[in-house]
Amino acid sequence: MSRTLPLRVQRWHLGGTLSLLHRSSTSQAGHNWTLHRSGSDAARDEVAQLASSPRRRLTLTDLLRQGRPPLSKEALLASANFTLSLLPARLASRIQALRNLPFIVVSNPHVSKIYHNYLHSLSALLPYQQRQITTLEEENQFGDVLADLVQTHTNTIPVLARGFLECRKYVSPEDVTRFLDTHLRARIGTRLIAEQHLALHFASQPLSDGDAEPKSPPPKSPIPSNYIGVIDTALQPARIIRLCEDFVGEICELKYGVRPRLEIGGEPEAAFAHIPVHVEYIVTELLKNAFRATIESGNEREPIEVTIAAAPDVPGREPPYQEESDASFQYDTNVDTTSTNEAIGNSNPSSQSITIRIRDRGGGIPPEVLPHIWSYSFTTFSDMDFHNSENGNLDALNTISGSGGHLSTIAGLGYGLPLSRAYAEYFGGSIAVQSLWGWGTDVYLTLQGVGKID
Repeated sequence: MSRTLPLRVQRWHLGGTLSLLHRSSTSQAGHNWTLHRSGSDAARDEVAQLASSPRRRLTLTDLLRQGRPPLSKEALLASANFTLSLLPARLASRIQALRNLPFIVVSNPHVSKIYHNYLHSLSALLPYQQRQITTLEEENQFGDVLADLVQTHTNTIPVLARGFLECRKYVSPEDVTRFLDTHLRARIGTRLIAEQHLALHFASQPLSDGDAEPKSPPPKSPIPSNYIGVIDTALQPARIIRLCEDFVGEICELKYGVRPRLEIGGEPEAAFAHIPVHVEYIVTELLKNAFRATIESGNEREPIEVTIAAAPDVPGREPPYQEESDASFQYDTNVDTTSTNEAIGNSNPSSQSITIRIRDRGGGIPPEVLPHIWSYSFTTFSDMDFHNSENGNLDALNTISGSGGHLSTIAGLGYGLPLSRAYAEYFGGSIAVQSLWGWGTDVYLTLQGVGKID
């Protein structure tokens, strides 16, 4: 991953056919959503079998185990085959979950587009799954498939948002929240797995099949030595906070003509291994809320206080997790929708967590709003607002919520906090909100990472 660009714009930019699948992902019309009838049962069995296959629990340490790039040929091939062992079942699980939606929802052209995207990616991966990747030529082809997968699913969130917005008459907000929470958490893992190998692939070039070890990287390699794929092994949250502060502050100055002051206390030098893009998205969303509330309450002279606290290393600590059951649309509302097999935790002997408290004097969250802050909200956003957002007319401050650079089109839909919590909890962390109505809000972000990386 290039580090020459600002953090907020760093983003990663599946041959064979699956004979059982009748339509490719290029056919996006909702009314054409179907499987070839003569092979539909077999195709459904294929997907259902993959979706229900046992999946090992992935840890952040697993993503670090190949070592620092550039990798040797053997290590790069091992990374490719490890990636290939994980992705098809996860893609099949997403297809199965979409199939289990009410038919009128899946018939929506936007939801259908996402469905076909997953079919396309799965059909491109399956030929590789039937054999091991044994040469660098095959690994290069596999890299092209992964790059296509990442690109194909870049707009999944805004496209799903539009689809569910158009289907809001047929699906309750509670059902939408349950489905999206599980689906978007699973998407985090699928994308991360692909991006991790792509990052290792590009950081290990040039390689040829005759090389036992990688050739020396270019003298001016843009990838810092502390990076292992997309993971920064020496990530300092304070640095990301300052970058996000500058970005959010500029937007505030454009909209309001003023920006609050931000003070960082506690342990600003604290560092651990984590994924910068995920941390950046969460912090940007939390700072956006704090800045906006502070200014609109007339307290812009009051500083926003950020306190960083690093927990001591706890040997053998692992976050709790739930068993996965995410292929069905009918969820028990009393069960946490966090997916076990999609969750990445810590099995490293020296795990570390960092907690960030963001305190503002923005007047707090109204009591009638507080119970709904973790819901994917659609009822307060009109179709006209949605169309205006595509033309750049939506509130400028809302447009800063981004993941992969493609979330601005869902600004105003209430995705910010739920997605932030999904990113935090995916790695065993959490977000807690304490609001004092009439005074301000404290947000506690705990990020669970890995401590010492040798």
